[in-house]
Amino acid sequence: MKPRSLMFTLFGEYIQHYSTEVWIGSLIQMMSHFGISESSIRGATLRMVQQGFFKVRKIGNRSYYSLTNKGKRTMMDGFARVYSMRNYKWDGNWRILTYSVPEEKRELRNQIRKELSLMGFGLISHGTWASPNPVEDRVMEFIKDYHLEPYVILFTSSSVVSHDNHELIHRGWNFDEIAKEYESFIDQYRQKYDDFKERIWNNELSDQECFIERTKLVHEYRSFFFIDPGFPNDLLPADWSGLKARELFFNVHQLLSVPAIRYFETLFEKAPDCELEANRDRAINPFMDIV
Repeated sequence: MKPRSLMFTLFGEYIQHYSTEVWIGSLIQMMSHFGISESSIRGATLRMVQQGFFKVRKIGNRSYYSLTNKGKRTMMDGFARVYSMRNYKWDGNWRILTYSVPEEKRELRNQIRKELSLMGFGLISHGTWASPNPVEDRVMEFIKDYHLEPYVILFTSSSVVSHDNHELIHRGWNFDEIAKEYESFIDQYRQKYDDFKERIWNNELSDQECFIERTKLVHEYRSFFFIDPGFPNDLLPADWSGLKARELFFNVHQLLSVPAIRYFETLFEKAPDCELEANRDRAINPFMDIV
């Protein structure tokens, strides 16, 4: 686990349900369970501040970190997809984005490509990206955050004259490779699920281990949204393994949730002036209100 990615997992999976910010000491304790040193954590939080994902405030000699708007968007883009039902039908519209970025802004061009991939876009031709998902608002927020108005054009179309929809999908996405990744996840966690059930039944699985395993589960499953565009059901391949992986993810997650949250609460310390009430039910079951 890379420190930055794990921080997003911890914020999305636990911290956001208890506060808007976290004491660095709590973050160090949580991340130490995954073999990450204190120096690496402090260095990563500093880089997150410099990159505009975190902001920090001091209370006495303690530092408390919270997500900026940019950080929240990055976190929630992933977690909304992790916990959404994803059972909607396609509205028949393609969202198509084209861009032209000067060579001296190569880093910005790379950032555009990365963000579009995370939002489920596929590259269908040079400088042209497409998605069947209703992501216009997210794209416009991204354009505004990065001041991309001079470089990009976003439009929708209900038809593509030169290619049918399946040809377009074949151009932009490799579902065979994505399916292989899902099958690997299923093979791994189907066996783990049976083991966890037996050990919980025999009272052999500690709260700490549940916290570690739930975090690993979410961290690994969240990585699929770097490769899976999250298509509407009617555009997915037949017998799509992603749906089976999702059901398994839900079952394992719920099995571990209550003891994992109990352990998280022993590690987390909110700021002394924080007036927010913790939403423990949502931390236990993040599926409850994201659709």
